[in-house]
Amino acid sequence: PRGALVIIGGGLRPDNDAVWQRIVQLAGGKGARIAVFASAAADPAPVAAAIVDYLNRYGADAFQVPLAVKLADSDYRKAADDPMLADAVRGAGGVFFSGGDQARITQALVRPDGSRSAVLDAVWDVYRRGGVVAGNSAGAAVMSSTMFYAPKTVFATLRGGVREGEEIAPGLGFIGDDVFVDQHFLVRGRFARMIPAMLAKGYKYGLGIDENTAMVVDPRRRVEIVGSKGALLVDLTRASTDSAHPGFNVSNAVISYLDRGDLYDLATHTFTPSEAKAGGKLAARRDLTAEPVFSPDILGRGALVQLMENLMNNRRSEAIGIATSGRNTTLPELGFQFTLSKTGDSVGYASIAPQSFSILRMRLDIRPLDIGQSLTPK
Repeated sequence: PRGALVIIGGGLRPDNDAVWQRIVQLAGGKGARIAVFASAAADPAPVAAAIVDYLNRYGADAFQVPLAVKLADSDYRKAADDPMLADAVRGAGGVFFSGGDQARITQALVRPDGSRSAVLDAVWDVYRRGGVVAGNSAGAAVMSSTMFYAPKTVFATLRGGVREGEEIAPGLGFIGDDVFVDQHFLVRGRFARMIPAMLAKGYKYGLGIDENTAMVVDPRRRVEIVGSKGALLVDLTRASTDSAHPGFNVSNAVISYLDRGDLYDLATHTFTPSEAKAGGKLAARRDLTAEPVFSPDILGRGALVQLMENLMNNRRSEAIGIATSGRNTTLPELGFQFTLSKTGDSVGYASIAPQSFSILRMRLDIRPLDIGQSLTPK
């Protein structure tokens, strides 16, 4: 496709100029027609109206597409194959999918036999022609060919895995078949549910985008991080699991934290730091601390990236994070140990701006852990 994708991790603020402006610009600039789908929302009409208002404030000429499972007094199956509605969408320079429940998006736009409705075909036409397809939260989840559908908690997914048609189901696949996408990513510790899903479906690469932040994917499949935070790249090309061991485990996953302004090329798998970080490659320093690097709650808000940063600024080569089910559960006490390692390929970049850093290619191993058991493998 000649178009672009804007994949937003949820929690998009009305004042996030960088993301809203980029959507309008990619749709054609001032006066661009943008079709707004609030198909994922529990109450679609006011959600769509608010998004139309935000886009128009940034110079677009946006309009609601009345196609949603939850839209009162409407037949979504009929609407999905309405030729006039499809033509209206096809005439737009961009499409925006709201947050909510991603299962409602595919229910509204995909026919029961799995084929594309006329309106979904029109969305693809916009994308192929050079328009933009943007999605926030649930609207980001549908970007890959497999999406989380009715997932359990992150910890329960680590414990129980994923099943087709239950935790995972087909998405809309705009980004292609080779990259898995997830959202609300670092705030909610969702990297730990992405890896089991990727392994189950044979994905080698995953991209998880954090809140109030977007990944802009251009026609050459270069990803730019825009907005307030960053994204995590998960690389399983050399990862393996040991089926002889009970419980979820993975060895030699590789993770990278991409910060705002960074570029990552999905075609060549090359990284370009933002201009602010271009001269800020971190060298190994003797004066760094050698304190143990540990997180008692690796699934906590931002905990993984904090652990990566702490390890990068440490003489040690390894950090450990623990995930447990928490107290409010009937599950027997079992946890997971996440071991982060610096390798010869690991590198960090920092800018003078606070909290602006990128960390590439840290190794991640995950194994089950009996609580009370030693943190080093027997």
